[in-house]
Amino acid sequence: MKKQIKIEGMHCSHCSGRVVRAFEAKGIACEIDLAKGLAVVSGDDKKLDDAALRDAVESLGFDVVDIKQI
Repeated sequence: MKKQIKIEGMHCSHCSGRVVRAFEAKGIACEIDLAKGLAVVSGDDKKLDDAALRDAVESLGFDVVDIKQI
């Protein structure tokens, strides 16, 4: 399964790197489009729970605007 997360507050490669590392630590693959403020995550359905994804991003100080399955 893949999900797209719209994130506000990522302004540089350091910010996006923190998001990638947070997801990878949970066993979730992550690709960032910094210009669009998007993260595309993929992995086991159980790991891609919307609430858990939101918590992972917001614990870093960023805001989740939207999460949708793609």
